[in-house]
Amino acid sequence: MKTDNILLSLGVLGCLPACTGQREGEGRNVPSKPVNVVFILSDDHRYDFMGFMNRVPWLQTPNMDRMAREGAHIRNAFVTTALSSPSRASILTGMYSHSHKVIDNSASLPEGLTFFPEYLQRAGYRTAFFGKWHMGNDSGAPQPGFHHWEGFRGQGEYYNPRINTNGEWIQYEDSVYVTDLITEHAIGFMKQQQQDGKPFFVYLSHKGVHDNFSAAKRHKDCYANEEIPLPPSYNTPHYGLTQLPTINPATGKAAKGEAYYGESMLPDWVKSQRESWHGVDYSYHGRPWDVQVRKYCETLRSVDESIGSVLDYLVEAGLDGNTMVIYMGDNGFAWGEHGLIDKRQFYEESVRVPMLVRAPGLFEGGKVVEGMVQNVDVAPTILDYLGVDKGGQMVGYSFLPLLRDEPVEWRQRIFYEYYWEHEFPQTPTMHGVRTDRYKYIRYHGIWDTNEFYDLREDPAETRNLIASPEHQEIIKELNHALYDWLEETDGMSIPLKRTERPHTDHRNQGYY
Repeated sequence: MKTDNILLSLGVLGCLPACTGQREGEGRNVPSKPVNVVFILSDDHRYDFMGFMNRVPWLQTPNMDRMAREGAHIRNAFVTTALSSPSRASILTGMYSHSHKVIDNSASLPEGLTFFPEYLQRAGYRTAFFGKWHMGNDSGAPQPGFHHWEGFRGQGEYYNPRINTNGEWIQYEDSVYVTDLITEHAIGFMKQQQQDGKPFFVYLSHKGVHDNFSAAKRHKDCYANEEIPLPPSYNTPHYGLTQLPTINPATGKAAKGEAYYGESMLPDWVKSQRESWHGVDYSYHGRPWDVQVRKYCETLRSVDESIGSVLDYLVEAGLDGNTMVIYMGDNGFAWGEHGLIDKRQFYEESVRVPMLVRAPGLFEGGKVVEGMVQNVDVAPTILDYLGVDKGGQMVGYSFLPLLRDEPVEWRQRIFYEYYWEHEFPQTPTMHGVRTDRYKYIRYHGIWDTNEFYDLREDPAETRNLIASPEHQEIIKELNHALYDWLEETDGMSIPLKRTERPHTDHRNQGYY
């Protein structure tokens, strides 16, 4: 594979703050040589499918493990919407979904949005994008904020991808694997910037590990015979329960192991989704869910190797001391929890994402950050590290103080939103709020049961305490906090978009 094409359209830089050792508006000392950032994003990688998390005993991710060992593991990292396009838009804009309006995977980009790499361009950094854009106006064409662009349309292909390189489409052949290709090209871009003495920002956005899962040939079937560990809530809710469970009046909790649909604790929509192609019983229209989990893990191997290639290059080039590497997923993914697959929900496996940060020049490795970090914090953090002021529209915060163990007032709650999609009708519009202990989920537009969990006592979210007498005060408080957040951020209107595709479903004839 050739990397010559990544050297196109690279101009000459003027002087910039990072080259002089001073950051505008700050008194901190920073390295006198260029400071760089590599941001690596994966698709649908859930937070605990990393080797060092020990969730899947046979899963090998040596380079993610290395990042945790040599850097920091952001243990409580979340997205504000557990869906690819809204999450990616929040990463790039530092805004909530109801503000940037990219509310689902088919919503277009509204005019007036600013992506944070545009700030870096104005500050003199060389910026490049490689891989999967998958967010409004998803044609594969170059997007604002990047001097160099290599992107594919929509989901792209694992093998023999067709990639738009600075406006010119290139068709790769001979079983070229996309993860390897864009990693090689990203490293080629970094090499060129090192030769030119230019500071850089690289956005390396993988197709993996999105369905249809397709591992690199070297990893195919490497986990074919492994046993999938079932999550605690795999059989929750239970089918066939004909009587209401016994409720302890002192705690409001059901007896251990008892759960049910309908009048009480577990929402009806969960049963509807379980009985769809997004449930374990009928997963992917007949592809057994356990086979899909193994293929997912096999596909993840190349993403992990990509991380290792980037780290190795930075060390070999002598750039690791002044380069921050961030790895995260765009949303989580359910693999059997509550009998479900997919994302979109506000359950832990859906909303939590892996996040690893390595920056040897900034902090010592082996750190575990407990503070709740969200995808809207990525842009402010990168801008802060590179000495560039964040935009006033950004609602997130720089988490550099958490990495440096500096005293800082940090958020005590995170908020969540998801808006109903016609193509995935089982999952309703929902809003939620989570603290370090409690989670409250409110469903909109359906007659169903809201949810409240004590995550300290019930981390698998199997006992809905929404009717618990002892928790009514905290439920009321979180409900008020949720509406306060929506009101303060102009989120009280449900975003709608025009849909005019012919549809022959008897429930909605004509157009929908």
